[in-house]
Amino acid sequence: MAISEEPTHDCSDETSYNKPVNTTEQDVTPTPSVLSRVNSFLRNTTGHDVRCFASFDAFVQRCMYRPVDGAALAVARALFGLAMLIDIPEERGGGDLDLRWGEPRDCRFPLIHSMEPLSLPRMGITYGLMWTGAAGIMLGYRFRLSAALFAATYWYVFLLDKSAWNNHSYLYGLLGTIFLFTDAHRCWSIDAWRDPPPDQTVPFWNYFILKFQFFVLYFVAGLKKLCREWLSGYAMTNLGYHWVFFPFRAVLGAKLTDLLIVHWFGCLFDTTVVFFLIYGTTRRLATLFASAFHLMNSRLFYIGMFPWVCLSQLPLYYSFSWPRKLLARGVSKTVLNNEHIQEGDDCSQEVKERNKSSRNRRRRKWSMCAMLAYCLLQLFLPYSHFLTQGYNNWTNGLYGYSWDMMVHAWDTIMIGIRVVDRENPDRVHYVEPFAFTDNDRWTKHADMAVQFARCIERNIQREALVTHRPNVSIYFDIWCSMNGRFQQRIFDPNVDILKAPWSPVEPVQWVLPLLHQFSGLRDTLIRRKTDEVLGWSNHSDVLFIADFPGLTLRNYVGEDLYNVSLTVLQGTVRYEASSDEDGTKSASVILQTGQSTSLPAGIFHAVETIGPEPSCYMYTYVNRTKELEATRNGEEVKQQPAMLPLAEEFLHRWENFVRFGQHVGNSLLYELYGVPMPRRLKELVADD
Repeated sequence: MAISEEPTHDCSDETSYNKPVNTTEQDVTPTPSVLSRVNSFLRNTTGHDVRCFASFDAFVQRCMYRPVDGAALAVARALFGLAMLIDIPEERGGGDLDLRWGEPRDCRFPLIHSMEPLSLPRMGITYGLMWTGAAGIMLGYRFRLSAALFAATYWYVFLLDKSAWNNHSYLYGLLGTIFLFTDAHRCWSIDAWRDPPPDQTVPFWNYFILKFQFFVLYFVAGLKKLCREWLSGYAMTNLGYHWVFFPFRAVLGAKLTDLLIVHWFGCLFDTTVVFFLIYGTTRRLATLFASAFHLMNSRLFYIGMFPWVCLSQLPLYYSFSWPRKLLARGVSKTVLNNEHIQEGDDCSQEVKERNKSSRNRRRRKWSMCAMLAYCLLQLFLPYSHFLTQGYNNWTNGLYGYSWDMMVHAWDTIMIGIRVVDRENPDRVHYVEPFAFTDNDRWTKHADMAVQFARCIERNIQREALVTHRPNVSIYFDIWCSMNGRFQQRIFDPNVDILKAPWSPVEPVQWVLPLLHQFSGLRDTLIRRKTDEVLGWSNHSDVLFIADFPGLTLRNYVGEDLYNVSLTVLQGTVRYEASSDEDGTKSASVILQTGQSTSLPAGIFHAVETIGPEPSCYMYTYVNRTKELEATRNGEEVKQQPAMLPLAEEFLHRWENFVRFGQHVGNSLLYELYGVPMPRRLKELVADD
């Protein structure tokens, strides 16, 4: 991954590579011409001589600590800082500080379970320090302090909430930490203007580590896509209908666009793009494809500054001095000297290196050991799930550091939270799923489910009388579908989560397994039945369910539905209906594969899977409410979103920035002068 456009030269006699060597048929030593070609290839692709890899000392001194122009690194630093200035009020939640951190009853999901957020005013100050650090990175002002300030506050906020983790938020923290250890402020920065350095060069490893991090981002994401779920087109369905794919859809159709362009080409792009960027002959074409890829992503998904951060780092694969060439300015004497070093003065460089103190050489070696350890860690973490088995469920690990970007698409239809009084089991209460959190990421991860259950228990105890602290059990009945499969339970609904064992290094026994035996029905039965039912009318729909032996689904058919039927696809179930959830049940009906029954609206019913094997069945129904609305107002016309709502996006970001400034200012006023800090209520914001 050592990448450089400028060639280097070796101090040894280069003609020695072309001296004739006697060889025999048994001689396996490469001929001089082969060595010369290998050396030429290394110079063209990596910018380094073959002797740079002759020993660890040569790798450190000649390769990683080779001085190169810091201009391109300075531009990458400034653009990253600018992106973070926009990201903090937006995706980090700075514009909604009061909503995200102001409600004490809200449930948190920190990586370390004992971590607690600061008070709202101090969280506002923390965000203000983070934003100040990002500004210092962009301007190159007191760079080390600014980068340390940004990295420390960013990782603190990051670790406070696993439910907000994603791949790009993890990437931002890594980049901020990497910049902290580089000399990205030696060029085009306030620090360099106030205290000009002797030259504007940086060690080559400053570029290497950043490019390596993006190599991991792309390549590992591509490797994670080399699975049946992605290559079969289950992860990103119906994306081909988006306007950015119109040229492909016009030729291939929507379904083939999803399969060939979104899935197959996406996998190919991720696994190869960095290699094409490294090689000079294909670099410009790869840049064109990468730019188009990230610009399309900025329109397809709500992923904030992620595409722009990736775009800002693409020029790192070009000349170290490309900004100077782009600006077409005169090159200073210092820069000329730097270019001379890069173009061929390795001999004088080696003499200088020999005069370095042994202490400095040892420091460099230890620094390189630390950098290589970091590289190995980044390659290991995406595949470390065999150690952290407590975070595994239907997928491995927590979302973010694994780089499994969008490989798994989730659909959650029901979240049942049942609270039972242990002293009086007849007293059962149900908790609204979004009463204490604004997302459902916790429903897919056992560790977060434990944290959420304990949070609910704390909230119940806080609201109870001091003289009576309720002793409760909490049960979760959560139905999810992953990548177009049947809806099924993810946790055992009969396990009290408050008493459920959980360890970060042991498998979670109360996570129910994914019913792989039904996965093959996605292409045949599910797709065929879906097309058939949706063809009945514009308001008919179908729901596919799979369940385990001995478990019962209790469901309610809304009064706005009619022509509701239950059809068993595989297995055997017992169906019972009742006038209300706790009312008298009617006689049960046994349904086997292929049998169906009509369901009356406005009543509860139960479907129990009997027999030794799991069952799968489907509900079909028509929505009367939507049908009547369409009859009154005519057939609904779907409004296509604007292709490039740039004005709306700019306005939204500006509003976030203004609110962010107000929150930080109010936080400072509160901490300094005790001025009351206003706070919005979630209910009012939701109503608006």
